[in-house]
Amino acid sequence: MDYNPFYSLAGFFVGILVGLTGVGGGSLMTPLLVLLFNFHPATAVGTDLLYASVTKTVGTVVHGRRGTVDWQIVRRLASGSVPATILTLLVLAYEGTPGPKTAGVITAVLGAALVATAFAILFRPRILAWAGPRLEGISNRDTMRWTVLLGVALGVLVSISSVGAGALGVTALLILYPTAPINRIAGSDIAHAVPLTLIAGLGHWYIGSVNFSLLGSLLIGSIPGVILGSMLGSRAPDWVLRPVLALVLLIVGVKLLT
Repeated sequence: MDYNPFYSLAGFFVGILVGLTGVGGGSLMTPLLVLLFNFHPATAVGTDLLYASVTKTVGTVVHGRRGTVDWQIVRRLASGSVPATILTLLVLAYEGTPGPKTAGVITAVLGAALVATAFAILFRPRILAWAGPRLEGISNRDTMRWTVLLGVALGVLVSISSVGAGALGVTALLILYPTAPINRIAGSDIAHAVPLTLIAGLGHWYIGSVNFSLLGSLLIGSIPGVILGSMLGSRAPDWVLRPVLALVLLIVGVKLLT
């Protein structure tokens, strides 16, 4: 496929929103590729996973140099997500991806993940306030087990839909680690997303659901978009961005489900 400037424009648009809001591009890019450009859901997911692995690697380097990555949390998440990702990819390969069998499943999971992400963004303070007292005093051993289970859930969800490692993962980690600084939670989530999206993306490439020309076009636009969005994000109030982004994801998620 030849270079298409509209794909770079989409990457630029998503990059701005990611820079503004901090939400991973999977929540925005994958549904855009499916609904606007009519890519097969599996191709959209597979391409977006490799796209995310590149951008998350850059983010991990920055967070690593600033000391805002808790590698123990990353290891716990990865011990659950890596096996779950491999198993999910084997199931997708067995069912035939890309193909008509998996298109409906991927679209449904993607839509549900977007709706859940929208609620996690919009109601995160209330969710944390509700869950905090109920998990107060939880032992380190139980925290480790719940973190591994969270990794399993993210491995399955991200492998199928490319959505979940951002807003959903951060919200769950804030519940499990209430005393950890928010920048350390965000850095750990980004670092964990690198092996998760890379393994899932390579798996999708192996089963034939990655478009490398599309991937290059998206990266050309997204890099300057992220830079611009990050500059604007320091001036845009969170109380405006949070409901707007949540509403967009909710509408797109419902559209995919229906």
